[in-house]
Amino acid sequence: MASLKDVETLADDLENLVGQLRSELQKGDFERLAQLADQISEHADNAAETFSNVNDTLMSRIGGLKSGRGGGQRSRGSNARAKSAA
Repeated sequence: MASLKDVETLADDLENLVGQLRSELQKGDFERLAQLADQISEHADNAAETFSNVNDTLMSRIGGLKSGRGGGQRSRGSNARAKSAA
């Protein structure tokens, strides 16, 4: 699974591609503009897929906690808070 760090790299690539797109707008090379737009679309799709995967993973873990599978972790956290308060 891709990480948020991978999305940061994708964002850097997108910035570069958008810069190239702006440059090509000045030249009016529509074939190159179409290629750049396609590359931008692919990068954006990859970022969206990564966000979706991270969201699915987090929601699954939250669902597990709500169904009681994470009960042990909650009680340990409660114990730690009780000890620090004492």
